[in-house]
Amino acid sequence: MKIIRQLIRLLTIYRVIVHYGLDELLLSTKIFRPLRVFAYLAPGYWLRPKHLTRGMRIRFALEELGPLFVKFGQILSTRRDLLPDDIALELSQLQDHVKPFCCEEVRKIIEQAYGRPVQEVFAQFDEKPLAAASIAQVHVARLHNGREVVVKVLRPGIQATIRKDIELLYLFAKLANRYWAEGRRLRPLEVVAEFEKTLDDELDLMREAANATQLRRNFKNSDLLYIPEVEWDYSLSNVMVMERINGISISDIATLKNKGVNFKYLAETGVEIFFTQVFQDNFFHADMHPGNIFVDATNPNRPFYIAVDFGIMGTLSQEDQHYLAANFLAFFRRDYRRVAELHVHSEWVPAGTRVEEFEGAIRSVCEPIFDKPLKEISFGVVLLRLFQTARRFHMEVQPQLVLLQKTLLNIEGVGRDLYPDLDLWKTAKPFLERWMDERIGIRAFIKGIRTNLPLWAEKLPELPMLVHENLVKRQADSEQLKRLNHELSDLREEMQQQHKRTMLVLIGSALIMSSSIIMSLKTWSFLNINMLLLGVVLGGIGSLMLLLAWGKDR
Repeated sequence: MKIIRQLIRLLTIYRVIVHYGLDELLLSTKIFRPLRVFAYLAPGYWLRPKHLTRGMRIRFALEELGPLFVKFGQILSTRRDLLPDDIALELSQLQDHVKPFCCEEVRKIIEQAYGRPVQEVFAQFDEKPLAAASIAQVHVARLHNGREVVVKVLRPGIQATIRKDIELLYLFAKLANRYWAEGRRLRPLEVVAEFEKTLDDELDLMREAANATQLRRNFKNSDLLYIPEVEWDYSLSNVMVMERINGISISDIATLKNKGVNFKYLAETGVEIFFTQVFQDNFFHADMHPGNIFVDATNPNRPFYIAVDFGIMGTLSQEDQHYLAANFLAFFRRDYRRVAELHVHSEWVPAGTRVEEFEGAIRSVCEPIFDKPLKEISFGVVLLRLFQTARRFHMEVQPQLVLLQKTLLNIEGVGRDLYPDLDLWKTAKPFLERWMDERIGIRAFIKGIRTNLPLWAEKLPELPMLVHENLVKRQADSEQLKRLNHELSDLREEMQQQHKRTMLVLIGSALIMSSSIIMSLKTWSFLNINMLLLGVVLGGIGSLMLLLAWGKDR
């Protein structure tokens, strides 16, 4: 049944690709160009819409294919260095202008969720969506207490749609793992599993509400980032209500310019926010495309960010945090040997990798991009060369870092549009140096004392009794150890005695048996008389040994 479902999904994907003419992209490549003539024979070629631009065809195809493909388009839309402007501009509409579902469906979902009519839940509800995305859409409403809010509603049947695509991804991952030489290094099954976990979290709006509350708490007193407040009394697994915010979309550069916004300050604080979330709070927004970022320009010289959509959040282990920070810092200092050593030590590359060779490969990729503003760095070329280096040294993909890498791509794309002259290295380096100092330097030592001082003060009155109890325990342990040593010595001596008795019994028994065999002979020749005497002697010695063994046992 699953195979049939996957086959139907593949045919659907193929139908959409042909319908919107995206197969032309494949047929335009050198290897498939000879087959282009057969495309004219396909009915889909003559039925495809001719009036759409290439950007519109790609966007409509991704929308029709479903949420996973829309998310892929969202990531691509932030990479204007990798795409033509017309395609990037069209894909940017996937951030919050996906085709919405009808208002009857919205009303039905809300009434089923709350068990009462919409007008009883909200004083006012706008059925026209404010924004529509791949997973859910948002409506403006007002509570009966007069507060303006937004209502996020999951798309109907979204779980089943995503499940089909996840099954298809697993199929491709298994095939890649089995038949592709790079499969083991890229770990496609682990990557898909991480992606599946992320999507499962995003489909639970109660989890998103909790994420928003945690992030709001982390930036409670911050003048850099504002997180809207969740209305917990109205939030469920498929409907979430939160404070309505007013801001300018980060992608609306023209309006921000008209407001006189300080773009340099905005870009630098964006970098600080990212590193604060990743390294200080270890809880970062992992879906930072322009549709989820707004700017409050009330004070144009010191604007601040407003974030929404908290379905995808990332965390790192302490080990990954440390290695990432150390890698970034070594990279900013151009200490490529340290970068290579960290990769080997963290087992991101095989243990037998030659550090000197790996160091040279990293230097050749990274050195050309230093001392350049963001607008002069071709990250497409850098990424391509990094992938080539990774393949050469059998570097494995780290599934736990996939979300972070996706976030970095989004933020770099936003930064390129916002302030291309940003010196990313100069902005990030002081933050990482301060963070590393707080973790392993003198500040970490002082912070540890300050953190533990209340606990030490609490235990101080108990210190004499604790010392006395410890001394008593050590004395008791010492006496017990002496007793155990004495018992062990007695046991060892007893085992030695038992071993001697056993040997005497075995040898004595063997001699008596030999004596019995010799004396059983019935011939009385001269030789046999000597043998008889030997048997008597052996029997006597054996009996003596048995007597000795019996005496030791007594």
